[in-house]
Amino acid sequence: MGPEKISLAAPSPSFRLRCKSLNSLRLRRIFDMFDKNGDCMITVSEISQALSLLGLDADMEELETMTQSYIRPGNEGLTYDDFVSLHESLGDTYFGFVQSEEEEQQESDLWEAFKVFDENGDGYISARELQVVLGKLGLVEGNMIDNVHRMIGSVDTNHDGRVDFYEFKEMMRATILPSS
Repeated sequence: MGPEKISLAAPSPSFRLRCKSLNSLRLRRIFDMFDKNGDCMITVSEISQALSLLGLDADMEELETMTQSYIRPGNEGLTYDDFVSLHESLGDTYFGFVQSEEEEQQESDLWEAFKVFDENGDGYISARELQVVLGKLGLVEGNMIDNVHRMIGSVDTNHDGRVDFYEFKEMMRATILPSS
């Protein structure tokens, strides 16, 4: 199965980088991850490669169109400040993303909870990480890796064997947060 084709005109709900609680440190980590050659600039090609590694196949022409107005004259790609501007623009216009203060606080609280499970900080909760946390909590469910894999599988909507923040957030909202 090849990469999922994404349309930049209709973003997938599982690929939302925009969130008002996304702080500059996390955004910097994303930028650095995209900047494969370490030149402090990300090109359209590097963005395309990063999306491809995430299993998303973006149209190169659409990426160029979307990023071109943020690339400063004389540069071959986006500097970190350009990337932040693009990120903010995507959040405000592309995703139409608006959060109340309460929603921002919930998002922040969920992120903090997610980080407890994501022990290595890679943005995913693996079966091993979940098993370790369950063990620390003294829960018997964590004693058998098969049980842990079933727990992961019950919320792993993209079937990659791990839980990303979006999956974690949806699971938590479905179980503990009041519906709006």
